This record gives sequence, C-alpha cells and structure tokens, in this order.
Amino acid sequence: MKTMIFGHRGIPVKFPENSLAGFEYAIDNGVEGLEFDVHLTRDLVPVVMHDERIDRTTDGQGLLFNDSYATLSQYHLSNGEQIPRLADFLSLVANKDLQLNLEFKTDLIHYPGIEKRVLRMIAATSLVHPVIFSSFDLATLERANKIDASQNYCYLSDHLIDQPLNFIRREHLRGLHLSRFDPALPIAERIWTVNDDERLKALLVDNVAGVFTDDFEHAMAVRDAQVKLIS
Repeated sequence: MKTMIFGHRGIPVKFPENSLAGFEYAIDNGVEGLEFDVHLTRDLVPVVMHDERIDRTTDGQGLLFNDSYATLSQYHLSNGEQIPRLADFLSLVANKDLQLNLEFKTDLIHYPGIEKRVLRMIAATSLVHPVIFSSFDLATLERANKIDASQNYCYLSDHLIDQPLNFIRREHLRGLHLSRFDPALPIAERIWTVNDDERLKALLVDNVAGVFTDDFEHAMAVRDAQVKLIS
C-alpha cells in the first residue's frame, strides 16, 4: 500500500491555509488527499478554518462562533477571499478523485449540532471516496458515530494511546491520526504534520497509511523518488 499524501489545509506554502484558491490549486496539481477544518458560525453555518478565532488568518478579529456568516463575510484571507463555507468547499471537490479528511474543530468549543449538520451536507454531496472524519474531541466522534456508524472516524492525538486496542474498539475507530508513528497499532495511522524530508522518508519505510504535509508536491516527489530507488 502506498502512503497517501494529504495537503494539510491545502498547500499553505503557496496559498493561504484553508483557502479555496489553495484547494483548487491542489486539485489541479494532482493532490491525493485534502485535510481541512470545520467550525460553525453563530447562525450555524459550517465554515472552513483552522483556528477558533479569525485573527491569525484574516483581517478581522474575534471568535467565529460570535458572529453570523454575513458579518464574517466582510473579513478576508490574505489573498482577498472570504472565509470559505463548507458548502463552497464541497462544490469545489464534488466528483473529484481525491480523499477528503474533515477535521471537526471542537476540542476547544463545542458547536451544538455540528456533527449532524456536517454529516448531512457530506451525504448530499457527490464524492468519489468516503470522507475521513477526525477530531481531537472524542465526544464529537461519539456523537457522530451515533448519527451514522458507517463512517470512517479517526481520533487525533499528540500522544501515544494507552491500551490502544481497547480504546479503538470502545470508540469505534477506523484510524488514529498521531504526531508520531506507533508500530504496534493494528489500525490505519496517519501522521501530522510532516514537513521534514528525513522524517517523511522514515514514515514511508514504515508504510504508514498517510501523512499530512504543508507541501504535498514536495512530499509526493520525495515519496515517488524513494519508491523508484527501492524498486
């Protein structure tokens, strides 16, 4: 199995993170997977952004959940785009041959009903591959699993999991998204955020299921060169 390379928030080495322009560039240039983050606005519109606050990535300030999308739409990313709605992103990726990884950004703020709202939107979109849903917040994954147990839910963690077999079974997980590889785990592992060549090469030797990187083009070139060297 070839390790899948995910564009982490698109390709932030070239475009603003979680921007439609970055996602479109990635699709046009052969990205295999896209990782992106979802929050809710005050009027319950799912939007694509990493942080709970808009300060770092837009010309505005404040918490996403404090404002309606109409208010938030007056602020812009560094390339002039408005904050993308999940609906905008899904229109872009519909019918495209790529793997999506949607992260519920609920570890600091729980947005009421985000799981049902997002799952409904995904179900209504024509996607080539089933979405991978991930979160640092176990309660979110548990709520999502109760809504639709058929989906691919993966837990995000920056530490190794204690008693991983019991944990995986109890939480109905199909994968773990970790900051470092655990060779003992009998489950798909996707590692974040891999921007170092030597680390990437080691993970490729370990044959991890996937890696998240800020420069998918470079990572794919490193992987393909390593495969050619081995073969």
